[in-house]
Amino acid sequence: MPLVKRHIAKSISYRFIGTITTIVLTMAAGLPIKWAGMVGLGELLFKPIIYFLHERFWYQYIKYGLKR
Repeated sequence: MPLVKRHIAKSISYRFIGTITTIVLTMAAGLPIKWAGMVGLGELLFKPIIYFLHERFWYQYIKYGLKR
């Protein structure tokens, strides 16, 4: 169970950085802050779940790069 908590913490920190980056890049592309925020919010809601599932899949099934 400790690794699950670690995966959750990594998911949260990764999404924070990713969402801020998305909002800044969306604004740099010319969208108003309201739209950039909506894009960031949508990303914030869905991508942590995808990342967590990806992380757990790698942990359970992909042994690439691990020492035995």
